[in-house]
Amino acid sequence: MISDPVVIDGGDRSCVRLLLELRGHLAGLAPGTVVHLIASDPVAPIDLPAWCHLTGHAYLGPVDGAETPTYALQVADAPRPTSPESPWRPR
Repeated sequence: MISDPVVIDGGDRSCVRLLLELRGHLAGLAPGTVVHLIASDPVAPIDLPAWCHLTGHAYLGPVDGAETPTYALQVADAPRPTSPESPWRPR
């Protein structure tokens, strides 16, 4: 059974703030859940794949046909933790 992706609207938040919030959202989701992140920060297409690589979440790429910049990722079974105040640094 394939469920619809969870949509998280990051709006125009900077990537640092966006990653802090995203980490919290993902912590409550089941492994394998696909997430569509709406993010207008121009750095998102660079930072999000790097953050996914760091944490172990699977970056699935831009979502085709989305009205606003949207990126897909899949929640990892056992994501690697990051620093509470710095989501781009391993704990």
